[in-house]
Amino acid sequence: MTSDVWLPVPALGMEGLPDGFTYRFWDGGQDFPADPADCAFYVVPYMKGPEIAVRPLAAMTSVRAVQTLSAGIDHVEPGLADLHSGVHLCNARGVHEASTAELTLALVLASLRGIPGFVRGQDQEEWRAGFYPALADKSVLIVGYGSIGAAIEDRLTPFECARVARVARSARTTERGPVHPLADLPGLLPSADVVILSTPLTEATQGLANADFLSRMKDGALLVNVARGPVVDTKALLAELESGRLRAALDVTDPEPLPAGHPLWHAPNLLISPHVGGSTSAFMPRAKRLMADQLTRFAAGDPLRNIVLTTP
Repeated sequence: MTSDVWLPVPALGMEGLPDGFTYRFWDGGQDFPADPADCAFYVVPYMKGPEIAVRPLAAMTSVRAVQTLSAGIDHVEPGLADLHSGVHLCNARGVHEASTAELTLALVLASLRGIPGFVRGQDQEEWRAGFYPALADKSVLIVGYGSIGAAIEDRLTPFECARVARVARSARTTERGPVHPLADLPGLLPSADVVILSTPLTEATQGLANADFLSRMKDGALLVNVARGPVVDTKALLAELESGRLRAALDVTDPEPLPAGHPLWHAPNLLISPHVGGSTSAFMPRAKRLMADQLTRFAAGDPLRNIVLTTP
């Protein structure tokens, strides 16, 4: 039985890794650290894109588990057909909640309170006083109520929002209140002052925020996307921004990275951050704990956490 484990960080200095494995460091470089056929557990390099993520998969004939360090798995999905039956694909639930929720609140507050304009005013030595919206008393709609969506609501609580509504793939009840199914979304959008997208990218959510979705948002509402770029129809969003009817804050874009000259760069009422929701000092300690825990379970033959799917 193969015992190679591919990690995107050096094993030296990582606490809690079980004995019995040969740890190989590969962070997406041109050369593989060993024969991919000998890899039993593959941790996908973080934020290196789908081409690198799937490059060794076809040759990983002995792999039994693939672990992403992202909440989404869309960058790995193109290579799943190359894997043999019974391979577990696990995501990084528990790693990114704190960082992504922090950035979400930062984008909401910065957009509402006019921070981008203040920064431009400082550059030009202009005192841009005025009356700006507060988050207090606003109605917020979270679309995608998994662990990240719940973490966002945790951080919204002290801001005295008038209401927080929740939408996920299917209806359920939480301690904070009901979660509506996607089918209820058209009826919820018109009353939301802030709409936060934190859903995974799936066939059901690709292009979710299209022209019809955006047209249902109230005048002056703020759209915040910390999900994936293709969840939003870029052309439809540009039309709403250029008309001045909506505002937006995007940590993810379509295309991504956003190329020079793209109209989103200069769209009015838009704040862009370069897909840094999970890229903070909080990432690596949590990622290392997840890897160590998963590998300990793997070595013991115990069920892995965060299994998203198992290849047929």
